[in-house]
Amino acid sequence: MRSKTEQGSSRMGLTRVMVGIAAGAALLAGPVAAQGPRVTPSGLEVPRYVSLKYAEVNARNGPDEAHQLLWVYHAKGLPVQVVAETREWRRICDPEGGLAWVHKRTTDGRRSAMRVQPTNLALLSAPKDGAKVNAYLKARAVASLDKCENGWCRLRADGSSGWAREGEIWGADPAVQCRKR
Repeated sequence: MRSKTEQGSSRMGLTRVMVGIAAGAALLAGPVAAQGPRVTPSGLEVPRYVSLKYAEVNARNGPDEAHQLLWVYHAKGLPVQVVAETREWRRICDPEGGLAWVHKRTTDGRRSAMRVQPTNLALLSAPKDGAKVNAYLKARAVASLDKCENGWCRLRADGSSGWAREGEIWGADPAVQCRKR
């Protein structure tokens, strides 16, 4: 059987290094917001999307450096959804459904999105079916998210841009993406 790290690496190009035997159980500790948006210590609403600012970000099972290290994200720009926060910490949900706390300094307010499906995604010249294809976003790839409107999102990656249906990417749905299991 492959470890969580090997599974994550092969599935997404995203490496989460698991630390400790109890990490999987600790992932789901505590409630996850299921209501609509609410204001938090930062003055911003949750849930909301941000991206990881650094190539290595520690994920913990609680909002403090003393809490157990669950894994390390190795994916600068990865879109994550903030589902709760304290003054200094953000509880995030990642594209694989992982739930952990990261320090606020490790997140960036710039939006990104990820193609989590195993197929490439056509980026269209206009937000409508049948529009010319500008480029393709590779499977498991991350792109900058400019804006979303009427069920379509404008993405940028590697010098190309285009529109994709909101449901074809992870990082645009306003609903809470991680739920307590």
